[in-house]
Amino acid sequence: MTRSPLLVVAMGVSGTGKSSVGTLLAERLGLDFVEGDDYHPESNIEKMREGVALTDEDREPWLQTLTDLAGQRLDGGRSLVLTCSALKRTYRDTLRSGVPEGAAFFLHLHADHDVLSARMAQRTKHFMPTSLLTSQLQTLEPLQDDELGAVVDVEPSIDEVADAAVEAMLVQGVG
Repeated sequence: MTRSPLLVVAMGVSGTGKSSVGTLLAERLGLDFVEGDDYHPESNIEKMREGVALTDEDREPWLQTLTDLAGQRLDGGRSLVLTCSALKRTYRDTLRSGVPEGAAFFLHLHADHDVLSARMAQRTKHFMPTSLLTSQLQTLEPLQDDELGAVVDVEPSIDEVADAAVEAMLVQGVG
């Protein structure tokens, strides 16, 4: 049986390890990997560097770019893991709009504020300052019952997080 192409979105606030978990998950599942932050316009990156939270209007073109990219990959028969904060339901709806119904799985990576803040303080090569963590947590809308996805705690080791992600996908019949 051939598996239909799948979009797995490693989502959550900054500091959850979306890039690390997404990369490992893509390797384990044999999927393409796309780093969503690579597609932010420079104006968004500059705002975040300055500690200014992005607005919905700032995010709209970025989300549309990611939606188009995901749709093209899936249309070409290629599954992928995409990192994207996808903090609001409307953002996730945008991402879902570019792929066939049921082809998007949202992996909500989660930890408490103190864990995330400590992780962010250790990063040296990322544009997102720790000062924006609180606004991201306030913006975050948890996955709703009608959204295909799972919440995974990112406090354990990255291997354990990846194992939990794969298990969550299998439980929901994805992957």
